[in-house]
Amino acid sequence: MIDVSDHDGIALLTLDHGPVNALDRELLTRLAETLEAVADARAVVLTGSGRSFSAGVDLKRVIEGGAAYAETFLPALHRATLALFDHPRPVVGAVNGHALAGGCVLAAACDVRLMSGGSIGLTELAAGVPFPAVCLEVVRHAVGPALDALVLGAGRLAPRQALAIGLVHALVEPEELLAAALLRANELCRAPSDVYALSKRQLHRPAHQRIGAARPLDDGEVLKLWSAERTGRTLREYLASLRRG
Repeated sequence: MIDVSDHDGIALLTLDHGPVNALDRELLTRLAETLEAVADARAVVLTGSGRSFSAGVDLKRVIEGGAAYAETFLPALHRATLALFDHPRPVVGAVNGHALAGGCVLAAACDVRLMSGGSIGLTELAAGVPFPAVCLEVVRHAVGPALDALVLGAGRLAPRQALAIGLVHALVEPEELLAAALLRANELCRAPSDVYALSKRQLHRPAHQRIGAARPLDDGEVLKLWSAERTGRTLREYLASLRRG
């Protein structure tokens, strides 16, 4: 589900969960646990297996599980996103292919994002589901004023478009991606680990303040909408449209 390898003290985490690394409750739980387990690594690099970083939430599981699944899935999504966003050590995302919806959120939670191909974007509104406050504010931290168009447009960006708005920091050839990500992670380790961790907390403080203010207002409504019968119908239609191309 997640492969972990050590590269001179840098933990390389590779999502390996089906053909497109779709995010389900189990994968997100494992990601949070794995990030806790590598808390003492010099740095972390997160990438995906195959041709996708992550194509987003496993919508079939949401449809099949209904409200009961949504009640456990959304907390797992929050926990994994914050575990990545708040990891005290440098975190580099090696975006090796499509990073859509929740996959885009995980990429945005990394300190530095390198991309080698595919598309990236927030497609939630196209699928008919709202954003949890945690996900919205983590992406806002990454892209700032570009968030509105990214959310409301619900489209996919080519790598160069993502670079232009700061969603990714550099474009890298596929065969060079992991080496470049490990090199960038090693460069970020030049600062003392406690200094890096404090600086990261300072930079993230506004996002956490917004999350703290929004969650009491939004989380209940988000869960209600994710659990609604209408959402299930909309997701089925969305998946059918994807199969039709």
